[in-house]
Amino acid sequence: MAAAQGSPSPQTDKGSAPSAVPVTAAVVREKSGPFTFEELTLDTVLRPDEVLVQVVAAGLCQTDLHVRDQALPTPLPAVLGHEGAGIVERVGDAVTTVAPGDRVVMSYQACGHCKPCLTGNPAYCAASFPANFGGSRLDGSNALHTGGEEIHGHFFGQSSFATHSLATERNVVRIDDEDIPLELLGPLGCGLQTGAGAVLNSLKVAAGSSVVVIGTGTVGLAAVMAAKVAGASPIIAVDIVPERLELARELGATHTVNGREEDTAARIAEITGGGADYVLEITARPEMLTLAVDALAPLGTAALIGGAPAGAHAPVNMNALLGGRTVRGVAQGDSIPQLFIPQLIDLHKAGRFPFDRLITFYGFDQINEAATDTRTGAAIKPVLRIGE
Repeated sequence: MAAAQGSPSPQTDKGSAPSAVPVTAAVVREKSGPFTFEELTLDTVLRPDEVLVQVVAAGLCQTDLHVRDQALPTPLPAVLGHEGAGIVERVGDAVTTVAPGDRVVMSYQACGHCKPCLTGNPAYCAASFPANFGGSRLDGSNALHTGGEEIHGHFFGQSSFATHSLATERNVVRIDDEDIPLELLGPLGCGLQTGAGAVLNSLKVAAGSSVVVIGTGTVGLAAVMAAKVAGASPIIAVDIVPERLELARELGATHTVNGREEDTAARIAEITGGGADYVLEITARPEMLTLAVDALAPLGTAALIGGAPAGAHAPVNMNALLGGRTVRGVAQGDSIPQLFIPQLIDLHKAGRFPFDRLITFYGFDQINEAATDTRTGAAIKPVLRIGE
């Protein structure tokens, strides 16, 4: 097993190699400010568990924009990006699962030695927040700088809005399939595995179960596709954007509800005959979590997947829970990326998880346009083409 991120002392990797490389990165310097391109230096005296990746592409996610706007307190200036894919250039002395030249997807970071990690639940790592949002390694050190100024990196163990990324063995997934374009695969490391994993891993939805998905962005549409894979029926997609509801139907939803035009709770009750077995709430709006609980059948489960702003609270009908109803949170779809991402690729190759239909490509220099399109809904899953 690789050493945990934050090993006490840096060590050089196998063979002679430069101690730093120049990178072009999209930097956020101030709250709600633009991504600006800067030439930075990335220290590459690799620790035993570290992996240097030349980034080919990276998905842009709402989480990146929440951090840009400081709804989540990653310190600035910072290089964000947490859905990267690329080619391994170098590895640390203890790395055994990837090698230079391997194609990899980068996913979330975990410490590897706390109780959740050791029991196969790394998405709930005890150090999850500092490991992913702290803007540094777990020991507080950082590999990115310009001149004498430190730039916060290691975002989700990668900071992949850059031409090179310093990840770890723990958060890279080797992709053996040479037939699928690497630029498609970055979003599998976060949004897609979160939505699909919520259905297949967290809730273990059985065939014939009724599933409601509130919010049909990347995570929600991944959940719709996974519900179809699981054999769920009915599959009800809820949103206020007609075009997304139509796409949800094409990807597997048996019914759609426009929450702006219809009484959502009444329609769910009508379609399901009284309540749903599973409701996935992805919008992170408190009133939608209240709705999710109210829409459940007895013994049903509501899963909160969307990340709400710090301090958000939602009222829940306590008596509804006495009917055996459950409310639980889901992080990263309870996924072990090295196991689950290859499964999603296999489903994609079989035509059962057509996530490519969600993707719009942008040049790296179009990152601010991609961010705007994400917020307006013009793009479901922007992917930035960064390298060759």
